[in-house]
Amino acid sequence: MKKGILILASALAFSVVACKQKASDKVSNEEVAEAAERDAKVGEFPVMKFEELEHDFGSINEGDIVRHTFKFTNEGKTPLVITNAKGSCGCTVPSYPKEPIAPGATSEMVVKFNSNGKPNQQTKTVTITANTETGTEKIKIRASVTPKPKKEEAKS
Repeated sequence: MKKGILILASALAFSVVACKQKASDKVSNEEVAEAAERDAKVGEFPVMKFEELEHDFGSINEGDIVRHTFKFTNEGKTPLVITNAKGSCGCTVPSYPKEPIAPGATSEMVVKFNSNGKPNQQTKTVTITANTETGTEKIKIRASVTPKPKKEEAKS
């Protein structure tokens, strides 16, 4: 029993003595500078700036497949990475760059719209998932779709 208490007391004394060294003595000035630089960059995000956020195809015929190219620039200080782009319905299909877009560089996103079965006024949204500050960006397309003429039933 005495031996156990003696071992416990010496372990406690050793831990107290070992902790007396200041943690700040272990940090070099170089490490502090690296941490400050890293922390300064935490607030930097790429900025996806489109030439236009919405495109109107005007009047098209039902069944037409139309496409539009949205041009954008990364106005941020870090590379822009687009991880996904999705249309608000299956008739709207975006194609986006898979490689990172460097700061100051421009790129394009093509949006294809299939008007088959979509008569009348249409507004579709493409939601872009990227490493921007908000995490998502949105662009829109519009079209006034003229319905297909109805086939007249054959008279008996």
